[in-house]
Amino acid sequence: MSARGAAVPCGLVTLALTVCAAACINSPRDAAPRSPTGFLDRATIYQGATYRYQVYVPPDYTPDRPWPVILFLHGAGERGTDGLRPTHTGLAGAIRWHRERFPAVVVFPQVAWPDSFWAGAAETIALQALDAAAAEFRGDPDRVYLTGLSMGGFGTWRTAAEQPDRFAAFVVAAGGLPDPLPVGAPAAVPDPHGYVASRVAHLPAWVFHGGADSATLADARLIVEALRRLDADVRYTEFADAGHDESWQRAYDDPALWQWLFAQRRSRR
Repeated sequence: MSARGAAVPCGLVTLALTVCAAACINSPRDAAPRSPTGFLDRATIYQGATYRYQVYVPPDYTPDRPWPVILFLHGAGERGTDGLRPTHTGLAGAIRWHRERFPAVVVFPQVAWPDSFWAGAAETIALQALDAAAAEFRGDPDRVYLTGLSMGGFGTWRTAAEQPDRFAAFVVAAGGLPDPLPVGAPAAVPDPHGYVASRVAHLPAWVFHGGADSATLADARLIVEALRRLDADVRYTEFADAGHDESWQRAYDDPALWQWLFAQRRSRR
């Protein structure tokens, strides 16, 4: 019989079919799709209106395990409705330069109104975004962290005081005493710094401020002093020669901050 018509041994046919089947099973076309990573566009609805925000998902993300989650509150210059400005400065910049330091899902909500702060509707929208990101990317409820700079630093004090059992720890950069005080505060508070401290004294905190940032420096020192009187777990770093912007830039660029933060877990009171 010619070579063209020669019989092929049965064992070789079986081997060929097995290899082909395995290749088909393991084909990328049939593999489960990978979860998206990087800075992702998201939106939440509040009172019928849509508010955009971003979520950072680390490159090695997998839904097979729970992840720490950070809620970041931006400063006054990032207000708007594009959902993007909060990722143009602050924590997002630190992430882009040193992704290996941030094995966490990070939520970047945005204050939509020009004269508004991290209070009322803006705070509610931020917490909705946090909840949605934690649900989508398997956030660990015992490792939810809060941080903010400048206006977001004020907001961090307020949100931590209003949600004292929600977070495992918080970080304030270049922020001062929230005005108005957190929801639920008495009408007349003789010691507002002490009041805020009393609401968050069970939470580990790290406060950063610039020594040349005179506008809110006294507030930062007074709240930290009140926390220390309550034996709170609080760290305070004051950059003697730093102004407003430089203080939070140096804070977020410090690898020790993130090592400390991710070691914190929510206490059960």
